[in-house]
Amino acid sequence: LRSLTSGSAAGISARSLAMEALALCCKLASTLFFDGYLPVDDSGDWIYQATDVLTLGLILFMLYLVLDAQKSSYDVAEDSLPVLPVIVSCFLGAATFHADLNERPLFDSLWMAGLFLGVFAVLPQLWLISRTGGRPEALTSHFIALTALARVLSGTFMFHVREDLTSRPVVQGYNHAPWAILGAHAVHLVLLADFGYYYAKGIAKAGLACALDLDIV
Repeated sequence: LRSLTSGSAAGISARSLAMEALALCCKLASTLFFDGYLPVDDSGDWIYQATDVLTLGLILFMLYLVLDAQKSSYDVAEDSLPVLPVIVSCFLGAATFHADLNERPLFDSLWMAGLFLGVFAVLPQLWLISRTGGRPEALTSHFIALTALARVLSGTFMFHVREDLTSRPVVQGYNHAPWAILGAHAVHLVLLADFGYYYAKGIAKAGLACALDLDIV
């Protein structure tokens, strides 16, 4: 919305958007064909998948704006966090610690990779903010805060179904699936803890129009 109204891609990390898009593609590779990681009620039949497809479309459109239509305002020099090692690590971690709810290792690994990628997709955006003075615009801050809220809600759901999260043990007799999934959610919140403090402080002082002054190193 900010990019459309201002005509500027300044402050938006294309690398973060690309990781989010890849995360959604991995999740959809599982949820469009299997229901192992979906609610058992009617909402698991199409709502989750439709929401992810719509979100993916919006992210791809944003990538078009940032990398093409509004390329002149994109902070390409500052959006420089090396993401390839992070992406490779996410896939390797997913291949090792995936659950088995789909009972198909490839698609179980893709779902887990989507989770891991979504967790670390915030890093390029935080890096860009730190490289451009630590003062993100209000809508950018709200977007980051909403990703944290989404992770809290997702983590709450996963916590309640933790006994159903099973795996083929890497260590015999130890079910790593709930620890890997809930741990990923916790890592995301830890990564955003510093941001969350300044966001709450800014909202308390200036409301939704606040411009944060982050101390991110």
